[in-house]
Amino acid sequence: MRRHLSADLTAAITSPVEATLGVTVADDVGREKERFTVTLDGDAVEVEDVLDEASGTRWHVIRDVPPGQLAVSYSATVTDGGAGAPVSPLDRIHYVRPSRYVDLDRLEAVARAEVGDVDGEQGILDVAAWVHEHIRYVIGSSAVTDGASDTYLSRTGVCRDFAHLTLALLRARGIPARLVACYAPGLSPMDFHAVVEAAVGDRWVVVDPTRLAPRQSLVRISAGADASETSFLTVHSGGMNFQSLQVSAVTDGDLPRDDHGGTVSIG
Repeated sequence: MRRHLSADLTAAITSPVEATLGVTVADDVGREKERFTVTLDGDAVEVEDVLDEASGTRWHVIRDVPPGQLAVSYSATVTDGGAGAPVSPLDRIHYVRPSRYVDLDRLEAVARAEVGDVDGEQGILDVAAWVHEHIRYVIGSSAVTDGASDTYLSRTGVCRDFAHLTLALLRARGIPARLVACYAPGLSPMDFHAVVEAAVGDRWVVVDPTRLAPRQSLVRISAGADASETSFLTVHSGGMNFQSLQVSAVTDGDLPRDDHGGTVSIG
């Protein structure tokens, strides 16, 4: 399935900045063509490419960028979603632990009461279905500091909040699970999207507790413990006023149908 993707970001830099960008598709995604530029007041900015070999994430670091108008533009035509590497022994350690937004230690009793034992693929689907049924998707309902327990209490959130709560419930029941940032053809409103990959044997299966896009059309950008490890923009130092972000993801032909009732792997 051919997908056409783009992301355009603008920001005003107020003091020299070091930042990391995560907007390009993962290293193992089949790409027919790709264009990525970073400019300041129209002039090219030097970018350092950093590959996370474990997840296939391609990070792009900019350093000592002086004040001015920053513009990031990315476009690509891809032929698959990026399968990612099989589940590793390190993944089984890293992705069952608490993380910045996945405060599973606060939700262990909840996980036992609400989802019980999680057995194989159907158990993972059942957890995602529970989150879908109990959390309302409300734009602007959560803060960037909210974790999984906040989402459980408020019963509202956006895709990252749905993902964080799903991750917490799965990890609390011993299932390695990670957040995947992706392009999602069919998503409405269009933006970067966050879904969950859970380990079944040595492979990752993907669930989307929001059910806002077909999983078969997803294209991997990055994977990590939670949103703190998959952010499309992280400012490490300096001053930046974020201004705008426009994301597009479409397919040639009709989108696949997805009832979110079976297991799917990205790619």
